Amino acid sequence: MALVDTKKMFEMAYKGGYAIGAFNVNNMEITQGIINAIGKEKAPLILQISRGAREYASISYLKAIIDVAVKENPDIPIVMHLDHGDTFDICKQCVDDGFSSVMVDASKHPFEENVKITSQVVEYAHDHGVVVEAELGRLGGIEEDVVGVSADEIKSHLTDPDQAVDFVEKTGVDSLAVAVGTSHGAYKFKTEPKLAFDVIEQISEKMPDYPLVMHGSSSVLKEFKDLINKYGGDMPDAMGVPEEAISKAAKMGICKVNIDTDLRMALTAKIRQVFAEQPAVFDPRKYLGPGREAIKEMVKRKLHVLGCAGKAAECK
Repeated sequence: MALVDTKKMFEMAYKGGYAIGAFNVNNMEITQGIINAIGKEKAPLILQISRGAREYASISYLKAIIDVAVKENPDIPIVMHLDHGDTFDICKQCVDDGFSSVMVDASKHPFEENVKITSQVVEYAHDHGVVVEAELGRLGGIEEDVVGVSADEIKSHLTDPDQAVDFVEKTGVDSLAVAVGTSHGAYKFKTEPKLAFDVIEQISEKMPDYPLVMHGSSSVLKEFKDLINKYGGDMPDAMGVPEEAISKAAKMGICKVNIDTDLRMALTAKIRQVFAEQPAVFDPRKYLGPGREAIKEMVKRKLHVLGCAGKAAECK
């Protein structure tokens, strides 16, 4: 089947109390690892492309890889999504390039400016049959070109439920990324974070059936952190979002969960392991292959955490 948008996915996710995994892609091996897991678990899929990914690999290469994935998996609904487009021009370019979903992130601006930029993107994207995600509130951490707030400031930048209602009414945006205590990047928290489930609950009560999005939701899995450090890496102790918290949020109106750091860690951990245990290896296939397999197994696990395994057919 061709690329789809998120409308049916989010409708079913909200009704079923699960979330769709949105995984960032930067190259062929990462994409293949994700797709191989999706194919095994029969789950709907959102493949995200950030500005950093476009600068690294170019949209033409990434889109071609995704096009092949779509063609080879006709029973899996797949969305190609722009992650963190911070200007109208970037979002417009991606709509014109064939994305089926775009995110405009003007959350760094004052509320009214965020409304203005988001509304402009919504108008253009909807005219071209493309859905739009926006963000309200400020997440913590740093990921590629996305700069959030410090760990100490996270709680003071949570999304205001009443403001969320006002924002959605003024912009007509299709889904909303909310700040509920998550954080971008690998070095999220020194202690286990406490997500603001009350904020999710309040927004969901004020906007029944409206799809919410949770960014910065990698778990910084210990098994990969330990492998990276064992084989020459230097990742200090850090904690991500507990998987049980992600599962709980998925039952409360969070319909899309972004995962990027865990992909990077899985790939890096296995590559380091191969280099350390087999120093004579110089064939990229011999280390990228195990990295791809690690991504596959990690994504399979995440699909069950999210509750979307086996849900592909109902999301078409």
